[in-house]
Amino acid sequence: MQILRTPDSQFEGLPEWPFEPHYTTIAADDGTPIRIAHAEMGPAQGEPILLIHGNPSWSYLHRHMMAPLAATGRRVIAVDLVGHGRSDKPASKDDYTLARHIDWMSKWLVAMELQHITLYCQDWGGTIGLHLVANFPERFDRVAVSNSGMPLGDRSNWFLKLWTNLMGRATRFPWFVFKPGFAKPISDATYRAYRAPHPTPAYEKGLTKFPVLIAVTPDNPGVPLNRAAWAKLKTFDKPFLTLYGAKDIVAPGADARLQKHIPGAAGQAHEIMPTAKHFIQEDEPQWLVERLIRFVQVKP
Repeated sequence: MQILRTPDSQFEGLPEWPFEPHYTTIAADDGTPIRIAHAEMGPAQGEPILLIHGNPSWSYLHRHMMAPLAATGRRVIAVDLVGHGRSDKPASKDDYTLARHIDWMSKWLVAMELQHITLYCQDWGGTIGLHLVANFPERFDRVAVSNSGMPLGDRSNWFLKLWTNLMGRATRFPWFVFKPGFAKPISDATYRAYRAPHPTPAYEKGLTKFPVLIAVTPDNPGVPLNRAAWAKLKTFDKPFLTLYGAKDIVAPGADARLQKHIPGAAGQAHEIMPTAKHFIQEDEPQWLVERLIRFVQVKP
């Protein structure tokens, strides 16, 4: 497996991003070393709050959440998925599968030796994060999800059908679809920061492959993986919270499915933010932080 690594110079001077990278190296299934990056804030011995982004963003999406969450005395960790941010980027679209993403992040989680985790996840960070919860429930004390789900090929919407069909033939990521995912306009500097990890289309293979991995149709390879994870999550009885954006077109209704099937969701303060779109961390970070700070007080 050939690996690309974004030059450090791409991350110099990014607005509102003072965080130094931390790296953990895991081995892919073929033995290739893959370096996974994260940013963190707060006491090293604090109980972790793990933040996992989706596509095509990176941990920069959580920049407004880290300081106030760390002020609770917890260790806030914002990880970059493989192919994103400062993490390594396998060079071929064929290198990326849902099974591999789960394997890569599972190995990272174990290597980090994290316990008593509060997970906050969105988009693909939610799908992969929920697989981590399903496979390592003993490591998680509570879970909060935004604008995400684990489809089983039995439901879809117009956007996902269009998106997966479009990206099946894509050789580079269509960045023109990115800004409409925000409810509030972002500055040119912020837009460049989101694109910083991908200086050329060669670095975008993970971004272009992710949409194809969405289990929209019954024959998608992700369906049996997601089905197995759902079976495990149906026994997860620790606190489980959904915080969704009313204007999100990617995962509408996925919150109701999670609430119905995961025991820990019963009695939690689920909410839908009326003004938020898909990238709710950018649209309403203060709203999210206030609810997450309350949520970390809920005993598992």
